[in-house]
Amino acid sequence: MTPHAPFGARLRRAMDERGPLCVGIDPHASLLAGWGLADDVSGLERFSRTVVEAVADRVAVVKPQSAFFERFGSRGIAVLERTVREARAAGALVVMDAKRGDIGSTMAGYAEAYLREDAPLSCDALTVSPYLGYGSLAPAVALARDSGAGLFVLALTSNPEGPEVQHAVRADGRSVGATMLAHLAAENAGEEPLGSFGAVVGATVGDLSAYDLDINGPLLAPGVGAQGATPDGLGALFGAALRNVVPNVSRGVLRHGPDVRGVRAAAERFAEEIRAAVAAA
Repeated sequence: MTPHAPFGARLRRAMDERGPLCVGIDPHASLLAGWGLADDVSGLERFSRTVVEAVADRVAVVKPQSAFFERFGSRGIAVLERTVREARAAGALVVMDAKRGDIGSTMAGYAEAYLREDAPLSCDALTVSPYLGYGSLAPAVALARDSGAGLFVLALTSNPEGPEVQHAVRADGRSVGATMLAHLAAENAGEEPLGSFGAVVGATVGDLSAYDLDINGPLLAPGVGAQGATPDGLGALFGAALRNVVPNVSRGVLRHGPDVRGVRAAAERFAEEIRAAVAAA
């Protein structure tokens, strides 16, 4: 499969071959300290390269959190560029967790930064916020289609502030979160084997039975591990959509550093538990 195949097809293949685990690369200050690293660019680079070495040749997806690189300015962004490049070279798909959202030419600029094939931060997919209206994402949707990249749209997030927007009910009786899922289902209609436009649906949100998760696209599910969700609980939460769920684990894997073998072993344990949960569903 060529690198220019649509993201959904590349993700389906990676999940089938490596399992559906996504490992977050979240070098925040407390994790750097926990690894005995300085809270500076050298610590950032050591942390990121260790995670890439430990997992990028065996998990389906890695997800760098852009904010933890941006806080170091241009030198931090340079580390992020290398992290993306090295992770992709090792075979992992890279989802940039930047949650960009704006309108018009500004949204187009964000899309070009992460989704244009020749951009320094070019990645396989980008997290985006639709809360200026789903239509505001049009430039990113268009560029993702052209470049074979993907998007993960915030739909049902697990932060306590999320429900005031995502659970709000529109005049048509449908919640905002459900509306986002419906938009994504429309984007992915007819795509095989999987659409490239996914939703972020937290694994700690709670009862999802009122939502139609059959969007023919991936569901990025943060919250497994340190936030309390467990691999064996994913089946009850996501039901028939479980095969398309990409559970994200960050601290549950990263706390086992700074030893490469410790990080790798933790990722492999989560990957096996998640694979078993999917098989049992």
